Amino acid sequence: MKLTLVALFLPLFPLSAVQNLILARLRAPVARATLLLAWPQLGVALLHALQPQIPDFVVTWALLSAAFYALRLLTVRDLVLWAGFLASSALALTWVLVARGVDITELHLFVFWFSLPAALQALLTGPLARHLGAAYAGLFTGVVERQPRLAVALTAVVLSAVATPPFPGFFALLHLLRGLAGAAALGVLGVWLIWGWAATRILQGFVAGSGREIAAPDLARSSMLMYTAALAVFAAVGLLFTGGGL
Repeated sequence: MKLTLVALFLPLFPLSAVQNLILARLRAPVARATLLLAWPQLGVALLHALQPQIPDFVVTWALLSAAFYALRLLTVRDLVLWAGFLASSALALTWVLVARGVDITELHLFVFWFSLPAALQALLTGPLARHLGAAYAGLFTGVVERQPRLAVALTAVVLSAVATPPFPGFFALLHLLRGLAGAAALGVLGVWLIWGWAATRILQGFVAGSGREIAAPDLARSSMLMYTAALAVFAAVGLLFTGGGL
C-alpha cells in the first residue's frame, strides 16, 4: 500500500494515468504548471515519510514505464499531453535512484530538473493558444517566420525538457547512467533517444510544420525575457549542482 501511494506521485504506469488525467482536465496554464512541479515533490516527501520496501522489480517497472511514455510522445500533438507524458517518462526514472539508496535531497533535485521544464511547457500553452488558436502541433506553418520569439521560447523549453546540454537533466541522466550496467543502461539510453526524436517531431509541428496559415502577433518581449531568464537560471543552477555529478 505504501509503495502504491508513492508510485502514484512518482509516476509508474498505470498509476501515472491519474496525474495525466488531472492535467488534461485543468484549463489554466498556471494550474497545469503547479501540478507538474508539486506532484513529484509530494511523491519524494511521501517516500521519505513512509519508507516503503522497494522490491527488486521496481527498477524494471520504472524503465518500462519510462519507455511506454517515451513512445507515447511520438503520437501526441497536444502540448499539454506531451508535457505530461514526458514528465511521466522522466520521473519514472527516479525509481532507479531510489533503488540505489540516494539521499532525499538528491531525489528532490532530480525530480525538479525534469518537472520545471514540463511546467514551463504548460505555461507556454497559454501564449500558444492566444497567438495561434491552440497548443496543437501541425495546425500551422512557419511559426518561426511569423512569430520568431514564440518559436525560440518553445524550442528552448522543449530542448531543456529532453535533457539537452547545458540543462541539468543532461547531467542528471549521466549521473544516473553511471550506476547502471547492461540492459538497464541501454534502456535509459533508448528512452533518452526517443525523447530527442519526439522533441524533433513536436517542434517540427509547431515551428516548421505544415497546416493552415494563421496571422497572429508574436510573443511579447517581456514574456520572451521571462522564459529566457528562467532557462538561463535553470541551466546555471543545474551546472552548479550537477556539473560535478548531481
